[in-house]
Amino acid sequence: MATIRNIGLIAQLRSEASRHVIRYSSGRVRQSGRGLVFWFRPETASISEVPVDDREMTLFVRGRSRDFQTVAVQGTVGWHVVDPELLARRVDFSINLATGRLQGEPIEQIEARLSGIAGQAVLQYLGAAPIGALLDAGPEPLRVILEAVLASAPALAEIGVAAVSVRLTNLAPTSELERALQTPTYEALQQKADEATFARRALAVEKERAIAENELATKTELARRETLLIVQETQNARDRAAGLAEAQGLEAAAEAERIRL
Repeated sequence: MATIRNIGLIAQLRSEASRHVIRYSSGRVRQSGRGLVFWFRPETASISEVPVDDREMTLFVRGRSRDFQTVAVQGTVGWHVVDPELLARRVDFSINLATGRLQGEPIEQIEARLSGIAGQAVLQYLGAAPIGALLDAGPEPLRVILEAVLASAPALAEIGVAAVSVRLTNLAPTSELERALQTPTYEALQQKADEATFARRALAVEKERAIAENELATKTELARRETLLIVQETQNARDRAAGLAEAQGLEAAAEAERIRL
């Protein structure tokens, strides 16, 4: 915003480097440039101040796909003024000579034109394809189309404005449709999760069965060995008894023979 200092019948205007100031007098351009500082007579002057810095506007368009599904596109469009004097002739950028403020809303007019051009291109793009193809492609193809449309739009060139960038942050259906589209994928993932759970359970059951069989085989082997041990101990006892009896018999026979002799 320009700074104006009034001193009696004359005033001084001081503008910023990012503003292009045009002073008219008697219908002719008397001064034109960026960051000007000059004296003027308010009763005979008309001054316009055009911003020449890069600006961004929010873009939000809601349209329908070819299969009648609602799709929302959101992003930003960057623009700047390339011909300030041409723009000042087409759009009113005159300022109040007492306060230095713009008397109208010229920026809103320019952004409305930008929004209209971009919105029409977005609606045409969305209406040419079904929802599935739009979501699979994502926002990048639309961004390229928007850049080309805005760069070649005669409605912008004729007022001295140019679009410098297009960024799309979102291309999405309604929340209800998004949930519906997510359902098959969610169900497939859930099915895979269930299959993995069942596989883990089956593996756990198989391991438990193998452990039980191993424990049973171990118990069987221990029982068999215990049986063999009992049999062996019994046989050993029998052998000891037989040996003892035989020894006692030999001793008795020897004693009897001694007595006989």
